[in-house]
Amino acid sequence: MPLLLAATPLPVGSAVPFQEPAAVSTPLSENFGQQAPVRTFDPVARAADLASTMPRQWSGTYQPFAGGSPVSVQLDVSAVQAMGQMVDLRGQITVGSTTLPVQGNLNASSDQLDLLLLGDVSAAGLEDGGRFLGLQGFTLSGWNAPRLTNPGGQLVLNPVGTGGAPAVRGLW
Repeated sequence: MPLLLAATPLPVGSAVPFQEPAAVSTPLSENFGQQAPVRTFDPVARAADLASTMPRQWSGTYQPFAGGSPVSVQLDVSAVQAMGQMVDLRGQITVGSTTLPVQGNLNASSDQLDLLLLGDVSAAGLEDGGRFLGLQGFTLSGWNAPRLTNPGGQLVLNPVGTGGAPAVRGLW
């Protein structure tokens, strides 16, 4: 049926009337002289600043979403290197009584943190193939398990010896 309607010609009187748009008040050549907003945030400079000023020791807790008691966590960052807008992190993490090497990346532009635990993470009560993902840097992270049957958990870290969490930075 729709094919038949498309194939039948429309009568001449049923055309939509055309109205000419209103004239532009300023010519286009005048708009080219306007200043565009400039983004002053430099993620490469912030990554270099983070690499030199970031606390090297963090302490907090890990709480599984499936239940269970919170476990103490210690993170010691031994090597930090700025690579463009990324900060490369190396060190070790102690979850409960298990110490594991850790490798991570911190995006200086978005504050997204990826921490990969290297070694046998099952001794720490986690699953192989998972990672810690933080959307607010180190302060609030979550364990992303490799399987959907494991809901993961929450990792809350605070810098040691600085008197609390670092200052909150605006997005833009």
